[in-house]
Amino acid sequence: MRIATWNVNSITARLPRLLSWLESSGTDVLCLQEAKIAEEQFPYDELRDLGYEAAVHATGRWNGVAVLSRVGLKDVVKGLPGGPGYEGVEEPRAVSATCGPVRVWSVYVPNGREVDHPHYAYKLQWFEALRAAVAGDAAGSRPFAVLGDYNVAPADDDVYDVTAFEGLTHVTPAERAALAALRETGLTDVVPRPLKYDHPYTYWDYRQLCFPKNRGMRIDLVYGNRPFAEAVKDAYVDREERKGKGASDHAPVVVDLEV
Repeated sequence: MRIATWNVNSITARLPRLLSWLESSGTDVLCLQEAKIAEEQFPYDELRDLGYEAAVHATGRWNGVAVLSRVGLKDVVKGLPGGPGYEGVEEPRAVSATCGPVRVWSVYVPNGREVDHPHYAYKLQWFEALRAAVAGDAAGSRPFAVLGDYNVAPADDDVYDVTAFEGLTHVTPAERAALAALRETGLTDVVPRPLKYDHPYTYWDYRQLCFPKNRGMRIDLVYGNRPFAEAVKDAYVDREERKGKGASDHAPVVVDLEV
């Protein structure tokens, strides 16, 4: 079984690439982030033509998550149970579903913006709600994983130059402590192998030639419980999909399971 996560940074802008990648990659379940589309406008028909069902939580031009599956899709939960809103609005940042023998969450963690910004406090609150919401499945016997854009680099090696991020979000002790608390529910960081270079970065800014210079970050993560982690046979960053005109600034992370 092949499961992947990908921040597509607008499914409308990336639809031809997405459909082509699904056809060529052999992916059974894909967790998507930053769909940036309303649910009623989601390309259900195009995906159905390729054999995929879709569970979507999206409201418009910002945020939006989905789970695409060709191995079944049931017990869908939209939103983060007990999660905070931002400025009084619950944002579409989480959706979960059971796909065959595996249950997955697709999450798009708040960015945080700046350390002294209200969005940063919201980010930490969101992490705490995520930890509480997944604890039961994380400790369970069914393969389970939380996949998505976490907007946190777990360690210094997960950014190209940690000194370039001094005083910025994504690398702060509080954010990394939130990741550690999430792992303590029984989840393991499934670290993918890079297809090129030494570090499996998943995101490269569009600016300043970051991709060709490999100035990246590993912020798209797969956190699986013990049954999930023990079933992993391979994991890699599909860096090729970050290349070329019209690419997302994130690459897919692919995990192969024997379940």
